[in-house]
Amino acid sequence: MCLLAEYLRSETVKETEISKHTISVLVDNESGVLARVIGLFSGRGYNIESLTVAEVDADAHQSRITVVTSGTPMVIEQIKAQLSRLVPVHKVSDLTLAGPSVERELALVKVIATGEKRVESLRIADIFKARAVDATNNSFVYEIIGSPEKIDAFIKLMAPLGLSEISRTGVAAISRGTLTM
Repeated sequence: MCLLAEYLRSETVKETEISKHTISVLVDNESGVLARVIGLFSGRGYNIESLTVAEVDADAHQSRITVVTSGTPMVIEQIKAQLSRLVPVHKVSDLTLAGPSVERELALVKVIATGEKRVESLRIADIFKARAVDATNNSFVYEIIGSPEKIDAFIKLMAPLGLSEISRTGVAAISRGTLTM
């Protein structure tokens, strides 16, 4: 009896556990589509942690919208179902559940520092394979490409060294191997 109660408790926790999901949406590349997708999220109170959109097939006039959002399994299923019902949507894929995927993001990180902090920022940038794309006597702008976690770690290390500004593109993601959207 105790095992059954423990199992039921663990299942309840899984149903209410909030997790991050990367959802890829293939849509017609036409005016107003992005606004409809965003409206679906805002109208229902769903948060968007990252959003990217670009044309992926000029001949078919299609774009891919990549959305990173968080929610319980039920909320994520609702999001995917509601996205699928939108008229310009061709396909919705939850890359988090579909199998292995590649996620990358680009960030520009400005650090204002002199002396040892300036030198240390260069050392850290080298370790992270970030590239200085602008330099003055007292600042650097670094370009870093990688997983969101890598970029978060880089930013955290730059904070005490004079981090001044950050600009991030949002996540671009695609499934690995032979899986297609």
